[in-house]
Amino acid sequence: MKTQTLLRTATLTLTLFSSSLMAEIITADRVIAIVNRNAITQVELNQKINTVRANLTKQNVKAPPEQVLQEQVLERLILDQLQLQYAQQSGIRIDDNQLEAAINRIAAQNEMSLPQFRKKLEETGITWRAFRDQIRQEMTLSRLKDREIDNKVVVTESEIDDYLKLAANKAQMEYDLAQIFVPLPENASPDQIQERRLRIQSARQELETGASFASVAASYSGDKNANSGGALGWRPAGSLPPAFTALLDKLQPGGLTDIVRSPAGFHVFKLIDKRTQQEQVVVQQTRAHHILIRSNEITSTTDAKQKLAQLRLRIVNGEKFEDLAKAFSDDATAPKGGDLGWLNPGETVPDFERAMDALKIGEVSAPVQSPFGFHIIRVDERRKQDVTLERARFKLRSELKQRKAEEQYDDWLRQLRDRAHIEIRLKDE
Repeated sequence: MKTQTLLRTATLTLTLFSSSLMAEIITADRVIAIVNRNAITQVELNQKINTVRANLTKQNVKAPPEQVLQEQVLERLILDQLQLQYAQQSGIRIDDNQLEAAINRIAAQNEMSLPQFRKKLEETGITWRAFRDQIRQEMTLSRLKDREIDNKVVVTESEIDDYLKLAANKAQMEYDLAQIFVPLPENASPDQIQERRLRIQSARQELETGASFASVAASYSGDKNANSGGALGWRPAGSLPPAFTALLDKLQPGGLTDIVRSPAGFHVFKLIDKRTQQEQVVVQQTRAHHILIRSNEITSTTDAKQKLAQLRLRIVNGEKFEDLAKAFSDDATAPKGGDLGWLNPGETVPDFERAMDALKIGEVSAPVQSPFGFHIIRVDERRKQDVTLERARFKLRSELKQRKAEEQYDDWLRQLRDRAHIEIRLKDE
């Protein structure tokens, strides 16, 4: 199963044993925002603020003033609530089987059994129910973005060709960035544009006086990374608009860009570091077939695993793998007999890749669980291959898609918010 299917799994960004799911703060609760027909309460806001403060403290970043922090966190809660409402209306559901599989993967990533993981969470004051609710919410938001944005982004071959022509004979760069971003609402009025321009100018002036970039980002930025000091991490040039990379190319590490206007709002970037991307890439490729049985409301995980075990036995006894894949596989490769073609490292999810790499040529695996169900895998061939050009195109396609998806997601969120009925009662007595 190639990248577009096997890599499509929920992005779970839990930092284990952080204060992200702290025990409820004892306070007089009240409604501080109405989002369509749903309420956000003071307790919810306080819990989230406590999380943000703890994260800033870990990073030695000074928290913004209380009012600024409240407004930033409340805006994030409003956007999350709007997306969850939209997901519910659209019929997006994370069933218990999918949730349990995700939680088991998180426990394994933290090198614990599920009982050990649960005990550790509860020792830190995190209830099991609250943890499950947060993971279910993260998976729902991820699936929503995947359906509404990522699946609709198209990068054409001509776009890739044009970019490669422009980049010919130039070093392909990656940038380690931090950002202060002041968003603009959709169809912003002149007064709104001027207000946001003054805000980003104030942030830029504080930076010029020597203020910490992370602290200024926490106080001014409307980006979801604001409470991580504005850190974006390493970004390849292809994932950034040309206007941004033109400014970054002129900077030395530690430098700041001027204020940059984009359709989404105003930006100031800090270049933390930059590097040239690796040129020649030689990898070991694997050609493989697989049969996938998905677990769902009709087929339990136990039934899926047993069905695959029976299919494997039939293959061992002489039936053709390809014929059984065509008849029983739930994957899009079924009409091709389960043929995955030549796979590069990283093109499948880790559980699948580990099992595949452990097989000998011609060997059929036992049932292997992945986020998509259970598989049996047969390895047909392996080879060393120079994939420099192929990898460059694949990488560039991913970068351009990432850039388009981020732009479209920001625009989609603005539209979602503008259509909603929102009452903010933060300043009410």
